[in-house]
Amino acid sequence: MISCKHRDCLSREEKLRRSYYEVLRDELDQFTLDYSLVDSYQNFLKMRSPYPFVELRELKPRARIPTVEFHAQNPFLIIFTEDTIEKKHKKYIRYFDANKTTKNNLLRYKSFPDVGNFNRDLKFFETNDFFSLLRSVLPIDYALLIQKNNNAKIRYALTHFHVRIDWPITEAAEDLAGDLRYISKDLYEKGDEYAEDFQKKFFEYYGVPVLAGGRRTAAIVAAQYFRGFPGIATIYVSSSESRTLLRIDERGVSKSVLVKLEEDDMKKLGDAAGITINSLSKNYVLDRQRKNYICIFNVKYDHTPQALPSEGGRLRELKADSNWLTVSEEQILPKPSVINHPPIPYKMVYSG
Repeated sequence: MISCKHRDCLSREEKLRRSYYEVLRDELDQFTLDYSLVDSYQNFLKMRSPYPFVELRELKPRARIPTVEFHAQNPFLIIFTEDTIEKKHKKYIRYFDANKTTKNNLLRYKSFPDVGNFNRDLKFFETNDFFSLLRSVLPIDYALLIQKNNNAKIRYALTHFHVRIDWPITEAAEDLAGDLRYISKDLYEKGDEYAEDFQKKFFEYYGVPVLAGGRRTAAIVAAQYFRGFPGIATIYVSSSESRTLLRIDERGVSKSVLVKLEEDDMKKLGDAAGITINSLSKNYVLDRQRKNYICIFNVKYDHTPQALPSEGGRLRELKADSNWLTVSEEQILPKPSVINHPPIPYKMVYSG
């Protein structure tokens, strides 16, 4: 979990900033669900290709994910920070003048379709066309960086694109191992095998398989790096292999995928939410495939005691076979465009 100042410890000005950040993050949540899952599903339909639904076993902690890339799935990596990143961090978070969100820089990328109508105000979160800009630059490789504009006014902007995360995995794992007191100083102080085992647990800590592709690896390294910041950060990563939207923030890890529900599932959902099947279909169902209803399923994870700081800060030994994540909450989410219906609790991960 990304460490941060608790709200009760913030000044009134910082509380205002936190509130504004969280409102914007709610909007970004819906956008990323739409782009990662709904738009990808439509891409498969346009290609007349069956959508590769995620098997529920793949959502269990420590699950092995198939290493097949699906090019119709929209991949991306977004870093949304509460603070402005200071220049000293550019060694590992590679954002420079050359990849600022400016017209001249975007002209170098053929994938950006509307440079002629670009103006510098578009990059600010509160502008009407901000998400259109965001959608346009997401296909550009590496990460997008959204951070607080460095002025007196609380204002967030898409400041940089094509941002590389260059913090070594070994240093990220060492940082986590020190926080959790599995080492006293150095990752290799207990030998190479111990260091290798902990690097595997580092991936598990963030809900990602060890052989994950570049964006997911960059995402968890970035998540670990931002643990050292005073404010909070949210990492969104969509993978063409996992067909999953992974979200990492100060509360932990969650995954969202598309699932197929049958008539009996819909009846249970309707009863749980106290709404009719028609209302359920209108507000939660993205599409119908014969007798199946396509919905968004979200899983949240908690860290087990082995993945939390040790009691009293005592050094401890790593047990490679112990689980570091456990499923804490499962929900069917409303469609991204729906604002007046909440998620519906619904257990699926261990139902099969």
